[in-house]
Amino acid sequence: MTNRERRNKRIIYDGLNLALTQGTGIATYARVLANVAQNIGYRVGVVYSSPQTPPKAKLAREIAFYDTPRAIRVSPSKAAFANIVDRLAYWGSVKPKAIELTGTVVAREFAATLPVQDDVYLARKLFFNAERHFAKTSNFVRLGFDARPDIFHCTYQLPMLIKGSCNVYTIHDLVPLRLPFTTLDNKRYMLRLLRKIAKEADHIVTVSEHSKRDIVEILGVDEKRVTNTYQSVAIPENYLRLTEAELADQLSGSFGLDLYGYLLFFGALEPKKNVSRLIDAFLSSGVTLPLLIVGGEGWQTEAEQKLLAQLQEAQRSQGYGGARRIYRVNYVTQATLIALIRGACAVVFPSLYEGFGLPVLEAMALGTPVITSTESSVPEVAGDAAVLVDPYDTVAIARAISTIVADTDLRRELSRRGKLQAQKFSMESYQDRVEHLYTTLT
Repeated sequence: MTNRERRNKRIIYDGLNLALTQGTGIATYARVLANVAQNIGYRVGVVYSSPQTPPKAKLAREIAFYDTPRAIRVSPSKAAFANIVDRLAYWGSVKPKAIELTGTVVAREFAATLPVQDDVYLARKLFFNAERHFAKTSNFVRLGFDARPDIFHCTYQLPMLIKGSCNVYTIHDLVPLRLPFTTLDNKRYMLRLLRKIAKEADHIVTVSEHSKRDIVEILGVDEKRVTNTYQSVAIPENYLRLTEAELADQLSGSFGLDLYGYLLFFGALEPKKNVSRLIDAFLSSGVTLPLLIVGGEGWQTEAEQKLLAQLQEAQRSQGYGGARRIYRVNYVTQATLIALIRGACAVVFPSLYEGFGLPVLEAMALGTPVITSTESSVPEVAGDAAVLVDPYDTVAIARAISTIVADTDLRRELSRRGKLQAQKFSMESYQDRVEHLYTTLT
């Protein structure tokens, strides 16, 4: 199938994670996937949710699309009426409103977070209402469009479908079932939803061979109905233009850090990321380099939060330099995160379970040595280009930290191997896998 032939084919993706202001690994996955689909010739649409009913006027609808993080306050009676309308509507076919992007809104602010999209659709509380409808009825919500797409691809497990389209669902991992204590999901709801997807999906996509095995064995899906595309990362060239001297100045000026003079963890603070053991291992490792933790607020991390707060308070008078040992930043931009990864002595990512392990690939692609986990899919990504440790063994993590800090030759070799390993997950390879997937489906 040529690119010209594909331009007559349409794919619609869900915008569940794309709309998040601070992004997630799944948001990165969805954005890259949509961009790749357009690159290989498909017409790409995304359906988003908004806090309120999209306006009828086209311009007002376009403005509302970029203003969706702000919910407009309405009277209790109007809110109650809207909820009743929603519940009734979801028994039939829900038709999202098309948004015509005329360029009236200056949208450069969203260039790094939203994919390149040909068509944009908006529906009031779409994902919340779809989940509520499934919880009550065990039925998927049917979406309706004037021009039915060839493929509807949910980049996360969502109870939605488009009748007459090829309905594809990405299941990144089965963490809610394998490590139920590490997620906030309603496990009974999630198991029911995953079983429904396993039964009714036209195809399932996942991001590692480990996750594929879980889906086949635990959900009972025929392996021919599951495709592993892996993942890739797209690092903007302009983020890599900083020289070592410029990078050193940025790290020193913004964070008080020395180039290659700190260890880095980045990811959400949640149980599966294993931050508690990481902190314990770091404190017992004996290294003098500081540890920087970049991660948004999570859950069930009260002990880590308290310890980090105590350390920050005790070290506040010393500033970012000096004897500062551990400190945390809630959120940084993509450009700053890339600079922090590039400038780190090593990235330490001892996760308990990952569907793929994007931070490992990002670090290797940038030539930064990695300490990571022997569990789940991470060894597939890391190969022989990282120090692998048992994430449940604090002593092993501490030993790996002290070794990688002390051994310059090891870091140099891991940097070399990491770049080679990352090439296996290059954008070109990922695009080939996605192209093969969609060609077989359409």
